[in-house]
Amino acid sequence: MRNFDMAPLYRATVGFDQIADMMDRVLSNDVAQPTYPPYNIEKTADDAYRISIAVAGFADEDLSVELREGQLIVSARKSEEDTERTYLHRGIATRAFERKFQLADHVRVEGAAHTDGMLHIDLVREVPEALKPRRIAIANGVSKEKDVVDAKAVN
Repeated sequence: MRNFDMAPLYRATVGFDQIADMMDRVLSNDVAQPTYPPYNIEKTADDAYRISIAVAGFADEDLSVELREGQLIVSARKSEEDTERTYLHRGIATRAFERKFQLADHVRVEGAAHTDGMLHIDLVREVPEALKPRRIAIANGVSKEKDVVDAKAVN
């Protein structure tokens, strides 16, 4: 694993602490990322995204979707009602999990739906009007005469 020194970034910038913290968090994660449960992240429109997580075997009440400090946290814990069953082969994993997704600024969770063994979480990026690009009118360069009175003409 590579180690990056973020000190030059801190010395040369002001107000970019969040970016540096995010880089530290991403680079300090363990190399072996969890692969369960599998998920997709897709872009559904210019400012819309969908996270789809395979949650076969989980009921709605077993799943939890929570937004905390800019992180989307999806977790599941199977209730222990299957104790009387005897499996000859158990290939559907229903072990507990917790997945965290770091959301960018101005991204909000629009909703979540659990259908056909998939948990779909819809996200929308809403950029405030103050941060949207705007066109600046350019003057034609002709100076406008101001109402200036010549001091010699008055006296």
